[in-house]
Parts: sequence; C-alpha cells; structure tokens
Amino acid sequence: MNEEVNPNSQEKIDKAWQALEEARQVQKAWLAHGIDFVELYVEDWDGDWLETWGDDDEEDENPSIEPILSFLESDDSVAVKVRTQLQDKSLPEIAAQLEKCLSVSEAEDRIFAVKDLLADRMENKESFRSDNDDNHIDLLDLTEELVEKLGEILPN
Repeated sequence: MNEEVNPNSQEKIDKAWQALEEARQVQKAWLAHGIDFVELYVEDWDGDWLETWGDDDEEDENPSIEPILSFLESDDSVAVKVRTQLQDKSLPEIAAQLEKCLSVSEAEDRIFAVKDLLADRMENKESFRSDNDDNHIDLLDLTEELVEKLGEILPN
C-alpha cells in the first residue's frame, strides 16, 4: 500500500501543517502570557484603531465621482436634461455610471457608452417608443454636450 502523494496534495498538507504549528504557538503564548499575548501578535494593540475603524473606507471612494455629482445637482441645462431622462435613478448611481462610462480610453467609445446609458433609460418612456429620428438626434446631442461638460470639470 505504498501510495504516491500528488505534489499539489503534498503542498496542501504542508500548508495545513504549518497553520497547525502556528496555531499551537499562539496557544502556547496565550497560556504563558494570558491576555497580554495579544501584544506579541498585534502591532498597534493599544492604539486608537477602534476609534478610527472605518475612516479609511472614505479614502477608497473614487474622487472623480464628486465633481460629476456636483454637476448633476447643478442648474446647468444639460444636468437638468440628464436628471429628467434618468429620473428613475439616484444621482450617486448616475454619477457612478457616468464615471464608469468616462473611464473608457477612446473618445468615440466614451460618447457611445454615455449614449447607451441614456438610451437604456429612455426606451421605457412613451415619447421614445416612436421611430422618430429627431429623438435619436436629440439623444446624441445631449450625450455629446454631457461628455463635453464632464470633460471640462473632471481632472485629466
């Protein structure tokens, strides 16, 4: 019954063995030092980590969404049209989707991404169910104006 161990299986066994040994070391430290064993394993155990918990979550937010959101909240005629067209979405959601559309590298692709965003929402509206080409032209004009305005306010 001499079975060969698969190298991947042996690696998993070694990792499990190492984890078991580390757990034993933690247990020994706990028995030797009591609750103070935390000092051995946690660098800033007595710091203000509890008070500052979650502060770094705010740093992870995308800073380019804020100017888009401010623009969408403004009285600019393009912003008003976008809010009207996408009235079923919240402004932060629209800003996040626009930021995603604007992250496309090619300028022409950005315009089509924004157009698709606006068009998807307009398909369900009664005024856009007709085959009127003027509606499509208006949509493209709004898209181009929106991309131009956002290009002006966003840092490069």
